[in-house]
Amino acid sequence: MEVHFTPELEKRLSDISAQTGRPTDELVQDVMAGYVHELVSARDTLDCRYDDLKAGRVELVDGETFFDNLRQREEALLESARR
Repeated sequence: MEVHFTPELEKRLSDISAQTGRPTDELVQDVMAGYVHELVSARDTLDCRYDDLKAGRVELVDGETFFDNLRQREEALLESARR
């Protein structure tokens, strides 16, 4: 597999490689492994959330209602801090 980077990104990778003493291909593999791990984790979380919604285990919350409630709690917290 070939991956092409912008000259700026290649320079940054080269700089990090020089600072750490690790080859650039090793750095890129580590970064991609971390990215893929996070991507799989996010997909698993979203799939579980979707399954919960579909099965009726959780309720949808209206966005405006949520933010109104959040603002009210913030105002109450700020008010109590002023006292």
